Amino acid sequence: MDMYSSSITWLKTAALSAALFSSQDLLAQKSLKEAYKDYFPIGVAVSPRSVAGPEAELIKQQFNSITPENAMKMGPIHPEKDHYNWKDADAIVAFGETNGIKVRGHTLCWHNQTPKWFFTDSTGAQVSRDELLARLKQHITDVMTHYKGKIYAWDVVNEAVPDTGKGIYRESKFYQIIGEDYIQKAFEYAHAADPDAKLFYNDYNTESTVKREKIYQLVKKLKEKNVPIHGVGLQAHWSIFEPTQAELEKSITQFASLGLAVQITELDVSVHQKEHERRQRKAGDENSVFTPEMEQKQAAHYKMIFDTFRKHKGTITGVTFWNVSDKTTWLDNFPVPGRKDYPLLFDQNFKPKKAFEGVVNF
Repeated sequence: MDMYSSSITWLKTAALSAALFSSQDLLAQKSLKEAYKDYFPIGVAVSPRSVAGPEAELIKQQFNSITPENAMKMGPIHPEKDHYNWKDADAIVAFGETNGIKVRGHTLCWHNQTPKWFFTDSTGAQVSRDELLARLKQHITDVMTHYKGKIYAWDVVNEAVPDTGKGIYRESKFYQIIGEDYIQKAFEYAHAADPDAKLFYNDYNTESTVKREKIYQLVKKLKEKNVPIHGVGLQAHWSIFEPTQAELEKSITQFASLGLAVQITELDVSVHQKEHERRQRKAGDENSVFTPEMEQKQAAHYKMIFDTFRKHKGTITGVTFWNVSDKTTWLDNFPVPGRKDYPLLFDQNFKPKKAFEGVVNF
């Protein structure tokens, strides 16, 4: 064999060895649920499509908790007064049961995606306080009874606190018609329907000092009244620019000081500056690409976030990502319609990103 042939053979052997090593290395890589088995469940928000298509295998491999992204919200599951649409939510719960994956319920009372009929009578007039309370009780009781024993935790009330202003309570229809005690009533109805389920108040922007204090006052008042609330859900719609570790730790410890569990319920880390209001596109929005700089910042931020979560083992009782991969994320259409985002640990081909490595290797 001449020197040239020998060199080619060596290069082929080296390339094959590198490929085998890479493959073995990938197989040896811990899954999310394996890496955190001694800390907390790792969940993901799903649709009926994602539990029946190519994402299903990734879900089964990586996660041990699932949350219906939309299927259990008031509008989708209860579109008409005398009609429930169980099909989509049932499919998600069945997927969880078949594959030994726990199911987290989302959400029983929310000012968005509430069907119009909920607040009006047959003539179109606004319903009374008593009627709205009766409808709320019926909805919560029916939904929780349908899934009793199959769902371990529920977001009972979602986003009842405003981002701005001095008031603690969002001026929603529930608040306007019933008053602030609609929140207390919702938790009481939920506990009566399924005494074994863990009940959470869930909100976003919880690292904002002003909003966090409002949420704290709300749940503190519930605790003082012995309302059956077990925890606070931090939605965790964050970005590569926020929050700081100090802000995150403050949220976790402040709510834990009330004797409440903390769950991270809707985690994603946008590569864009965080905005909480919908807006139209502007120059630069249409050409969103995942740059090496974004990749590096996102990996570092995810590592900090999970380092902090592990530090509060016992207080944090669950972490749920909001969508499976960058292929499909709600952030592609919010706050800017049609602007691509890359907020998750798996890319558009369902492959683990750099950020994944820093989350599972510790």
